[in-house]
Amino acid sequence: MKALPYTFFFALLSCLVLAWVSTPCRADDTLAQVVTRVKPSIVGVASLEKTRTPPMRFIGTGFVAGDGLSVLTCAHVIENMLDANPGEVIGILTGQGQTAQFRHAKVQALDAEHDLALLRFTGAPLPALTLGDAATVREGQAMAFTGFPLATLLGLYHVTHRAIISSLTPVVIPSENAQRLDLRRLAQLKKAPYIVFQLDATAYPGSSGSPLYDPETGIVYGIVNMVYLKGLKEAAISAPSGISYAIPGSHMQSILLKEK
Repeated sequence: MKALPYTFFFALLSCLVLAWVSTPCRADDTLAQVVTRVKPSIVGVASLEKTRTPPMRFIGTGFVAGDGLSVLTCAHVIENMLDANPGEVIGILTGQGQTAQFRHAKVQALDAEHDLALLRFTGAPLPALTLGDAATVREGQAMAFTGFPLATLLGLYHVTHRAIISSLTPVVIPSENAQRLDLRRLAQLKKAPYIVFQLDATAYPGSSGSPLYDPETGIVYGIVNMVYLKGLKEAAISAPSGISYAIPGSHMQSILLKEK
């Protein structure tokens, strides 16, 4: 009878070891599953002009939110489209590679202060990503973002990067040299500076508009911004840094209220 506790102990230990061996790299497996789930919601932003060669021009990344017919992206991505030629239209690209499909869209709302744009597209709705509470984001928190960097050179293929929140930093800080204050920085300094996410990952041209999400849940907490924020944060740097930034999702919640 005394042998029973030892038998039970070794049986329990064997089960624990087998369970550990059968589930290696759980975090990596979780990210892989989340990437598979979020990819259908991440789209290219493009313009189409039938008389142009090539007729399609990729201009950035966006992602589906709200009721499934809205796309969030950065305002600077589409700023050149606001005065487009009559024959040029804006739209989104669904899918990837040679099978990507163009769907017409229109600019529904702009938030110039936070460099956000809301697009509405036609056709059947797409899976929408969930926006989380950006106020809960902490320094050191793990994140990931997926988009279409360098798509004009490498093609329209989803690319995912890991990141951590390296800092919660003001969008702009006063400069010691007044000559470095351009009109945009002066305008921003007159307002209460909002907080942005500084990331330890490198984003590339085309990444603007990529969702910044929790790698375990896919919940979106920000939107990657390659141009507008770097112009405000790094005006005193002669050569661009490898630092990336993201606009917190709280500002996206506000612009989504204008989707209808």
